[in-house]
Amino acid sequence: MEPAKESLCKHEAAKHPHPTGMSRRSFIVGAAGFGAVSLAALLGVSGCAPRLASEAADGASEEAPSYDIIIIGAGGAGMVAALHAFEAGARVLLLEKNASTGGNTNFAEGGMNASETRLQAENDILDSNTLFAEDTFIGGHEKGNRDLINHMCQNSSAAIDWLEDHALPLTKLGTSGGASVKRIHRPGDGSAVGQYLVTGLTGLCQESEIDILLQSDVEEILSTEGVISGVRVVSLESNKTTEYRAPAVIVAAGGFGANHEMLASYRPELLDAVTTNLASAQGDGIALAEALGAATVDMGEIQVHPTVEQNTAILLSEGIRGDGAVLINAEGKRFTNELLTRDAVTAIEWEQPGGWSYAVFDKEVYDANTSIAKKFEPKGLALQAESLEELATEMEVDVANFMDALTAYNSAIEAETVDPFGRTESRNLIKHPPFYAIKVAPGIHHTMGGIKIDTQAQVIDTTGNVIPGLFAAGEVTGGIHGGNRLGGNAVCDINVYGAQAARSALSFVGL
Repeated sequence: MEPAKESLCKHEAAKHPHPTGMSRRSFIVGAAGFGAVSLAALLGVSGCAPRLASEAADGASEEAPSYDIIIIGAGGAGMVAALHAFEAGARVLLLEKNASTGGNTNFAEGGMNASETRLQAENDILDSNTLFAEDTFIGGHEKGNRDLINHMCQNSSAAIDWLEDHALPLTKLGTSGGASVKRIHRPGDGSAVGQYLVTGLTGLCQESEIDILLQSDVEEILSTEGVISGVRVVSLESNKTTEYRAPAVIVAAGGFGANHEMLASYRPELLDAVTTNLASAQGDGIALAEALGAATVDMGEIQVHPTVEQNTAILLSEGIRGDGAVLINAEGKRFTNELLTRDAVTAIEWEQPGGWSYAVFDKEVYDANTSIAKKFEPKGLALQAESLEELATEMEVDVANFMDALTAYNSAIEAETVDPFGRTESRNLIKHPPFYAIKVAPGIHHTMGGIKIDTQAQVIDTTGNVIPGLFAAGEVTGGIHGGNRLGGNAVCDINVYGAQAARSALSFVGL
């Protein structure tokens, strides 16, 4: 390190001493490609190398500083939990197996469902926590835990407010499948909600005194005579092992959507399916909790998303359909109400010739969703034409069928008559050139099953008792979404239960 840079790093660390003796610069992520911002971008500092793991000798185990709360997983739920805990005065360690923050939250596209919000009131949207909960329960095929659902919905508006208070406002309302009213809250500029939140939450963590270690794989949650005492961590960079001590651990390690062997043990037909998940989504957190006797719930409930580009596994946001896109099959025909629940659209899509479709939309939808320009166009995945007839030719579908489908869709809107496939929400004319089409098919997206928790985010064991000091939040948990997760509910889940896990852990440690 050059002397000037070294001096600057020491000066910055001195301004922000940490109770454990580790500075807030123990680790900061630079998640190129995932939306998280770099240390230099946030702090105006270059050359301050982040410490990615303990300084123990190779292969050795070293006793490390103690914390009040340790959080496993620096995705959305983990970072929300870390910030809530830190703001309440806790010494927090946030551990992440990947080389960047965000986890699968990076790939969340649509938005965050919430009810009884200020934004809904300002837009004269009549919604209620009860209606939100009922939509979630019905959308999950009446398999979800009513108490967990109610808790999420009742605290959803407060979660929206918390994000706004932390300079992460969600100011645009949209429609998602299974929702009775407009309640999906999205970034005002049309950007994908995941990268928007990951960038902001990462920055907030960086600005705090939260210690974040990346490339740090938790091998075991430590317990002494049934009492949580910390974690054993191995650095994936140096193979060094360290034991970090804390009386409370929050598991926020995500689901198992990239563990095809595990997926296929419940759904054999998914063994070779495309997945939108990070390769690290292996169900590690579930295994860690099970080793302590944790129960699991709904493990066979696995969501397949209907609009995934198959060569890149890039998710086409449900917000595209929510803003007015329609699905067209290989014969040029429309075949469903695009705003049915994800599992319903997937099932119908699989029945189409070839099991795929095109999402078709116009310039207005394009302008409202920046992910098209950012993710699809650079890879040549978005067909474009100045007329619908030309677009059908580009798609290589029957032009007459295609024009009949779009004419029927648009005419029903203009005449204010019933949609040919019963669509009632977001019936927006597809008439503003240029027109676009993206070829999609189903892909593994979310695992609804996981660790069993109660409404306080406490982990429940196989005998039905709370495991003292162990908490969980996010996709690693089960019971909330039942047999199908509604679009927009995952972001609500991570915010509400990430905050709840922090509050419960704080109470447990006496803060």
